[in-house]
Amino acid sequence: MKNQESKKKLPGSLVFLLFILCIYLITFFFNSILVFEALVNTAKLFFKLIPVLLLVFTMQMLSNKYLRGKTVKKHLSHEAGPRGWFYAIISGILVSGPPYILFPMLADLKKKGMNNALLAVFLYNRNVKLPFLPVMIYYFGLSFAIVLSVYIIIFSILNGLIVGKIASE
Repeated sequence: MKNQESKKKLPGSLVFLLFILCIYLITFFFNSILVFEALVNTAKLFFKLIPVLLLVFTMQMLSNKYLRGKTVKKHLSHEAGPRGWFYAIISGILVSGPPYILFPMLADLKKKGMNNALLAVFLYNRNVKLPFLPVMIYYFGLSFAIVLSVYIIIFSILNGLIVGKIASE
C-alpha cells in the first residue's frame, strides 16, 4: 500500500497528451490520410493563432509597463464614471481574438483595480466584430448592422450593471 502511495502520479495534462497520441497512433493504422490531414490542420491553426498570441503578449507587456494600479483605478474602476464605461466599450470592440487568450491580461487588469462591471462590458462588446461589419452590411444591410451593434453596446451596459450588482454583494 505504501509503495503505491509513494509512487508519483503523472500529471493530468501528460496523461491527456499520451491518450491523444495513442488515439492518433491507432487511427494512423486504419486511416493514415485522416491523421495527416488532422496534423496539417492543427499546424495551420497554430500558425493562425501565433499573431493573436503575439498581440495579446504585446498588450500584456505594454499594460504591465505603462498601466499602474492608480491609472487603472482612475480609468477602469467605480471612480472612473462614464469615462470608464466608454473605455471598456471601445476596448472591447477593438480587441480581437478568442477570449481565453485575453483572460490573463484581464486578470492582471482586475488585480490592478479593474471593476467587475467594466470587465463584463469589455467581454460583452467583443461581440461587435469590426472585421465582420462589411460582410454583415453586405448580407443584411447597413441599418441592420448599425441597430445590432447599438443593441450589443446597450445590452453590454445592462450586463455590466447586473454583473457589478451581483459581484458587489
